[in-house]
Amino acid sequence: MNYRMILGLLAALVVALFCASLLIGSSNLGLRESLSALTSGEGVAGMVLREIRLPRALLGVLVGGALGLAGAAMQGFLRNPLAEPGLIGTSGSAALGAVIAIHTGAYAAFALALPLAALMGAGVAVALVMALAGREARALTLILAGVALSALAGALTALVLNLAPSPYAAAEIVFWLMGSLADRSMLHVTLAAPFVLAGGALLLAQGRGLDALTLGEDAAASLGVSLARLRLGVVVGSAMMVGAATAVTGAVGFVGLVVPHLLRRAVGARPSRLLPASALGGAAMLLAADIATRLIVPERDLKLGVLTALVGAPFLLRMIRQQAKEGGA
Repeated sequence: MNYRMILGLLAALVVALFCASLLIGSSNLGLRESLSALTSGEGVAGMVLREIRLPRALLGVLVGGALGLAGAAMQGFLRNPLAEPGLIGTSGSAALGAVIAIHTGAYAAFALALPLAALMGAGVAVALVMALAGREARALTLILAGVALSALAGALTALVLNLAPSPYAAAEIVFWLMGSLADRSMLHVTLAAPFVLAGGALLLAQGRGLDALTLGEDAAASLGVSLARLRLGVVVGSAMMVGAATAVTGAVGFVGLVVPHLLRRAVGARPSRLLPASALGGAAMLLAADIATRLIVPERDLKLGVLTALVGAPFLLRMIRQQAKEGGA
């Protein structure tokens, strides 16, 4: 199967899951009624489609695409299939910013205080990682800086949770950290979309450099690739996408790890081909997972991050086992 056909099939899958996301929910709306309500926006059905389901479906595409694309870019840059978008500490720092907004009560006073605080946390993470790693740092140094920052952000998040002023605030923090697309509005879509699109354009522009990097850092430099510029593009682009995704949905893991690995053999070893395929695959996976949260336990609010972790963790263990076998062969 050629590359264009794979992209076409993935795009068709995303469109089908997007439509299914609009049609599936607790309100029993038929196909014709749903389409009529979506176009007219009238009545209770129109409010359900436009104010509840449409933002949820749009965020599924944006967040899933962001995590899939960032994961593929990070794996290509680090040349490690076990790398994931949050490796440089952006997701943990974004979560810390959001948790602080919940802890202080700022999110109750201002609707966008929580996602804005998360975006600020992601921005601080990028600045700290680049400062710690240095201008000419190699991949290992970048990983170590990201791991250290992730550990610090996790410890501070636990501290804020420990110091929560009330059980209700603690519960709010815990539920947000689980990740979800529920109860989001078009304001969240409008806030996340510019960062996701700008970050996506920046990462897609690094395709040639990532292709050259598969030959090694020295070979890529000899081909005229600026490693410092490539590293900056990957780190900033990933941070923009992952920070915006975490800001509006909370912590949703394993999408950026699983999707590139599933598609790598189908599209070939070139990272430039894997990037757009992973963006579409990530969108499809997150839309499917969000639909599953509504179907598995419809009477309970099953969190999206919980479901992706339940699916992704065994997959990660399988990948580790496979790598161990290949290393011992």
